[in-house]
Amino acid sequence: MTGPMVRGDAVRSYKLRGSRITAGQADARARLWPRYGVPVDGCPLDLARVFGRTAPIVLEIGFGMGEATAVMAHAQPDLDVLAVDVHPPGQGALLRQLDERDLCNVRVCDGDALVVLRDMLAPGSLHGVRVFFPDPWPKRRHEKRRLIDAAFADLVVARLVPGGLLHVATDWPLYAAQVRRVLTDHPALQLVHQVPWRMRTRFEEQALSAGRSSYDVVAANSGAPAG
Repeated sequence: MTGPMVRGDAVRSYKLRGSRITAGQADARARLWPRYGVPVDGCPLDLARVFGRTAPIVLEIGFGMGEATAVMAHAQPDLDVLAVDVHPPGQGALLRQLDERDLCNVRVCDGDALVVLRDMLAPGSLHGVRVFFPDPWPKRRHEKRRLIDAAFADLVVARLVPGGLLHVATDWPLYAAQVRRVLTDHPALQLVHQVPWRMRTRFEEQALSAGRSSYDVVAANSGAPAG
């Protein structure tokens, strides 16, 4: 599962894993980071400069091994994707796929998505936010670690253009119910019943193999005042 976000000094919504990075992934990170990498340093981003053009921007929080990210970027060349994750193997895998497909519409951030959302993106700069299969934290005592809550929704709304979409997918029904409740309760978000196309992710395949279903919850920024 994925989803880089830190809450305070101790509570994280993701697990820092000691994942082994392959030689190919490490080579891709070293070789391709100057082309595709964006530092998470808290400095405001000039997105037109980052991507070399002006186009609708989608922020993807947690991309796993990057297969779905690369396929969707190839299928949607008019969208630019800012993809954030904290796990080096996935970063290397995505960078290699971008290079192999010669994709120009994806940039990769290594770090905390909260810093990107809060400090690096301007209000109204995003046309979409994708959170596909974040860490579900299924135990009750860990629910506070879940990424999607009211504060996160506030921050996303502040960065979305009117009509921009927040698209969350999860394989945990209780988390899906929580997400739906959070988005329903937000005064500036309206649930969208037609789910946008997305590529099936590796985590989703694992969930389906384990007998779990997928749940997509989508909401649009209505442009109404948040408070």
